Amino acid sequence: MNFDTQPQTAKKRKKWTWVLAGLIALLILMLVFIFIWSSEPDPVDTKKLSQEFPGEPPIGYVTVETVAQVAESLLNKSGGYLSNDILPPSVFMDNMPAYEFGALVQIRDITQVLRNDISRSQSQSLEDEALKFAEPAFNIHHKKWMFPRAEREYQKGVDLLRDYRDRLTDPADTETQFYARADNLRSWLYLVSKRLGGLSQRLSASVGRTRMNTDLANDPSAQQSTGKGQLVTVRTPWMEIDDVFWEARGSTWALIQFLKAVEHDFERVLRDKNAVASFQQTIMELEATQETVWSPMIVNGSEFGFLANHSLVMSSYISRANAAIIDLIELLKRG
Repeated sequence: MNFDTQPQTAKKRKKWTWVLAGLIALLILMLVFIFIWSSEPDPVDTKKLSQEFPGEPPIGYVTVETVAQVAESLLNKSGGYLSNDILPPSVFMDNMPAYEFGALVQIRDITQVLRNDISRSQSQSLEDEALKFAEPAFNIHHKKWMFPRAEREYQKGVDLLRDYRDRLTDPADTETQFYARADNLRSWLYLVSKRLGGLSQRLSASVGRTRMNTDLANDPSAQQSTGKGQLVTVRTPWMEIDDVFWEARGSTWALIQFLKAVEHDFERVLRDKNAVASFQQTIMELEATQETVWSPMIVNGSEFGFLANHSLVMSSYISRANAAIIDLIELLKRG
């Protein structure tokens, strides 16, 4: 009996050894893919866009093409678009999907302004047919994987943006316009300021703070739906801290490129308002958010503790950029 059972036991042991080795190899392979797919996309070279155009590009060309290329970068980067994946290894990833969502929000905002403001001479003007469908295409839920797939809708949005861009370059098409005016630039910067303010608040809440409730400050007749106490505690949930960081990083990555493109197309407006230096300062503040993250994980130390707090550092850069944008909006209001 012993001679019969020993070979069977050895076979079973060998079988489970192979199973364990296969699982380890699969795990290593998944980690390799996660590492590769976590690489951030390359930025769009806005100067190269204007230089490659034969002659002087028409007003709006650089901005619209930059938005299209940023959206395409999310779809074609290493690993492709990951937010709506339902299979491993990307289903286990959360940093890059958060990064994608941050960039996507900026794409949605500037597409909205292109449709509602920049492409129209006044409030009662007809909206551009391509932009009318591009905006809702980018507003498909970022995790939708079927009926329709998010990638398919976003690619449709890119194609519609390029249709608008192509008509801008056609001298015979006098109906398609990109109005580089101070009021249109302000409309977009208002949205940008709100986005940055929200991100800064969520990042700084990584350590948790009790603050005064200022929701109805400076307006004695103001009301709100439900009451709040005089003191409000704001804290980002521990499991969401790194997601908020990467969302902010993706958002600022896209925003930097849009600002550089807008600087090209609104150059005369910025120069006339003496706002070129303020605009470039905003870009410099945001570029600090794209420095290399050397830590293998986002650290959430206390404000003056032993460990660093990456969220507070990111919040500081974004707050400075937001302050510069608020100053810029005030400059653009002046005659």
